[in-house]
Amino acid sequence: MSDRKLATIRRIDEVNPIEGADAIEVVTVGGWKVVVKKDEFKVGDFAVYLEVDSWCPHALAPFLSRGNEPREFEGIKGERLRTIRLRGQNSQGLLLPMSILSNYGEYWRGFVHNHWERDGIRVIHEEGSDCTELLGILKYEKPLPAQLAGVAKGNFPGFIRKTDQERIQNLTKDLSVWSQNLELFEVSEKLDGSSMTVFFNSALDEQDRYGVCSRNLQLKYSEGNSFWEQAIRYDIETKLRSAGLNIAIQGELVGEGIQGNKYKLTSRDFFVFDVFDISTGSYYSSAQRLDLCAHLGLKEVPILAVISLANYNVDSILSLAEAKSELNNKTEREGLVFKSIANPDVSFKAISNAFLIKNGDD
Repeated sequence: MSDRKLATIRRIDEVNPIEGADAIEVVTVGGWKVVVKKDEFKVGDFAVYLEVDSWCPHALAPFLSRGNEPREFEGIKGERLRTIRLRGQNSQGLLLPMSILSNYGEYWRGFVHNHWERDGIRVIHEEGSDCTELLGILKYEKPLPAQLAGVAKGNFPGFIRKTDQERIQNLTKDLSVWSQNLELFEVSEKLDGSSMTVFFNSALDEQDRYGVCSRNLQLKYSEGNSFWEQAIRYDIETKLRSAGLNIAIQGELVGEGIQGNKYKLTSRDFFVFDVFDISTGSYYSSAQRLDLCAHLGLKEVPILAVISLANYNVDSILSLAEAKSELNNKTEREGLVFKSIANPDVSFKAISNAFLIKNGDD
């Protein structure tokens, strides 16, 4: 199961008409916009919201297959939720009535006035309650091509945080606080590639201190593996051992053979977006990361600005995310990543809707 809350109980914030559409309307939950059947939900209702990237089992929402044989992912028949556009309105994710939960778990009886009855005992479910595991939702991840898959040494190390920022649509309350506090954020381009982590940890046995990882796995060295090729190209092992720092360098591997090579690069390359301090369990600040990359001779993802989020809302941040890539000015950028200057452990991403519509949520 995914660690991410892909299915949650949400309250309907807004219901608005879509120009020229009689049978559908757009519902707002947090920062998300979802097209639904007209009069299916009203403001204040609770509903189960499934985010984009969710792999939705066929039994939960068979209509997603539109009468066709459902697809399969990790042995589960179902469909992936993507960003779509209906009557000129972007729609992201899926809203299901609370009654859908009555089909899952032997004790669920029904939802009345913000509580469930479980053997006659009231069970409160507040906005944001996680239903991901209950509904069997998986996070869809595109299979890695052969040159990236490599040979697994083990799972992704537990002493390093995985790189997966929360989307701004789920952070409306936080955004309000950041805006009021005039908090400064570093803004960088989110590159569309494959997540790569290289680490050194002196607390481990000698043969295990250095490692190269994909998003989900630590990889053994194997000839032709693109992650290891980049680690060797930049001589990261020698540099980390010499520096004696217990850190994980995290970045994006982009180029030939990766996500369709949208930037039209003639080779592959590694761009750093984070440095995680294994000893303290926290991220380097922007200044510390910049200094380290300069010292080690590593490239960073494009850094665009440092801004205050005063007067920004979800819609304006999503609009800001839509532009051409710094790596290729003919390519839509995937989006932006925002990192707090004061607290680098605080970050979020804004994925460009123009990119999602053009590329089908690759």
